[in-house]
Amino acid sequence: MASALAAKMGFNSLLRKQAKNFNVRICTMESDMEFSCEVLDQEVPKEEPITFYFLAKFYPENAEEELVQDITQHLFFLQVKKKILEEEIHCPPEASVLLASYAVHAKYGEYDPNVHKPGFLAEEELLPKRVINLYQMTAEMWEERITACYAEHRGRTRDEAEMEYLKIAQDLDMYGVNYFLIRNKKGTDLLLGVDALGLHIYEPDNRLTPKCSFPWNEIRNISYSDKEFTIKPLDKKTNVFKFNSSRLRVNKLILQLCIGNHDLFMRRRRVDSLEVQQMKAQAREERARKQVERQRLQREKQLREEAERARDELERRLIQLQDEAHMANEALLRSEQTADLLAEKAQIAEEEAKLLAQKAAEAETEMQRIKVTAIRGQEERRLMEQKMLEAEMLALKMAEESERRAKEAEQLKQDLQEARESERRAKHKLLEITSRDPPGLPADSMPPDLNYSRENLSFDFKDTDMKRLSMEIEKEKVEYMEKSKHLQEQLNELKTEIESLKLKERETPLDIIHNQNTEQGTSKPQNFIKICP
Repeated sequence: MASALAAKMGFNSLLRKQAKNFNVRICTMESDMEFSCEVLDQEVPKEEPITFYFLAKFYPENAEEELVQDITQHLFFLQVKKKILEEEIHCPPEASVLLASYAVHAKYGEYDPNVHKPGFLAEEELLPKRVINLYQMTAEMWEERITACYAEHRGRTRDEAEMEYLKIAQDLDMYGVNYFLIRNKKGTDLLLGVDALGLHIYEPDNRLTPKCSFPWNEIRNISYSDKEFTIKPLDKKTNVFKFNSSRLRVNKLILQLCIGNHDLFMRRRRVDSLEVQQMKAQAREERARKQVERQRLQREKQLREEAERARDELERRLIQLQDEAHMANEALLRSEQTADLLAEKAQIAEEEAKLLAQKAAEAETEMQRIKVTAIRGQEERRLMEQKMLEAEMLALKMAEESERRAKEAEQLKQDLQEARESERRAKHKLLEITSRDPPGLPADSMPPDLNYSRENLSFDFKDTDMKRLSMEIEKEKVEYMEKSKHLQEQLNELKTEIESLKLKERETPLDIIHNQNTEQGTSKPQNFIKICP
C-alpha cells in the first residue's frame, strides 16, 4: 500500500511540475563523475557551482569493528567532526578539547615541538562556538590545552587518531540519532529518535535523555497508514505505541531508517558474509603490513636518534677535552710567568745581599782603622770610642740586615724551586691530555648503513602470524573497554581544569541536561534498557 501510494504521489508530482535539469560534478579521492540531475520538488539556487554533501545514512554501532576500509573511516570521521563543530551533535567541553586534539593529530601527524610551535592552530576550527562562548578563555589558552593533549598521543598514526576520535564520538548522547517531530494521541509534541540501537522518544526541549526506548530486538512490527505511525513491541503485553507525523514523506523516511537500522542491527549479530570476511581479512593484512612498516621505520628512527646522540656525546667530550687542554696551557703559561718572576726576585735579593755584605766589610775595615788611630790621644780616643761604638752598632745592624736578606734570598730560591716543579707538573698533564686517544663510538650503537653492511633479512609471514595478529586485535578490543576508565578520568581532569573559567549564564539547555545526567551517572548505554510502559 505504501509503495503504491508513493508511486501515485510521484506520478502526480510529474504532472504538476516541470523537470529542471542541471549538471552535477562530483570529485572524490578516487575518481570524478559528471551527470545530469532532474529536480522536481527541491528549490535549487540559480548560482553555480552547487555544493552537495554526501553523508552516511546509517551510523555504525561500533566504528572500530564495522569501518573496514581506511577511506570509509576517513570520510565518516569528516562527517562526524562536521556535525560536532556545527553542534548537530551535542559534545561536552572536556570531550570537545580531547576530540580537537585527535583531529589535530589526524591532520598534522605526530607532535613535534620544533614544527608545531605556538600559533599553528590559529586558523583551525576545532571547537564548537557554544564551547568557546561558555568559558572566559582566549584562543591561545584553548590552543595550549589542545596542544597539551595532542602531545600525549605519541606513537599513533593519522588513521589511529581518526579511529580514537570516532570511538569517543560514538559515546555521545546525540551520536547517530535522527530526530523527527511527532505527536502522540493526546496531541503532545514529542521527538522520535532513530539510531543504530532502536527507537527513542524525547521531549522537544531534551534531545539527550529519552523518555523511553524501543531496542530493535524488542520490536515486532513497524508500519504507517497515512500520517499515523505504529510501533508494535515483541512483548504482546506491552501497549502499542502510535503517533502522528506532520507529512506522509516523513513517515516514509522514518520507515526507511527503521528498516535499514534494524537490518544492520540483526546483521551485526550474525556471522559475517564471505565478502565481508574477505574485506576484513584484507583490512587486517593491510593493517599488519602497515604495523610492520611502522615498526621498521620506528626502529630506523631510533637507530638514527641513537647515532645522533652518540655523535653529540662525542662532540661534547671533544669540546670538554679541548677546554681542559686550553686550561692546562693557561696554567702552564701562568707557571712559567711565576717562575720567571720568582727567578728575577731571587736575583735581586742575591745582589742586595752581596751589596750589604760589602758594606759590612767596609764598616769592619773602618772600625779597625779607627782603633788604630784611637791611641793618638785621649780626646781622640774618647771620640774614637764613641765613633767605634757607633760603627759597631752600625755593623751589627748591617749584619742583621745581611742575615735577613740572606734568609729572604733562600726563601725566594725555595719559591723558585716550587714554581719550576709546578711548571713540570703542568707540562706533564698537558702531555697526557694531548696524547690521550679520542673515545670512539661503539660499533653496535651506529646504524647499519653508517659503518658496515649486514646480511639481508627476510620476513616470512605465515598463517600463524596472521592468527596471532588477529588474537592481538581481539585482545585490543577487550583492552579498549579497560582503557575507557582512563579516558573518563582524562575527560574529568580536563573538565576540572577549565571549570573555573566557565560562564554559567551562557550554558544551553543541552549543557544543563548533560551536567544533570553526569551527576546522576546516566550514560547512553543505560538509556537503551528503558522500555515504554
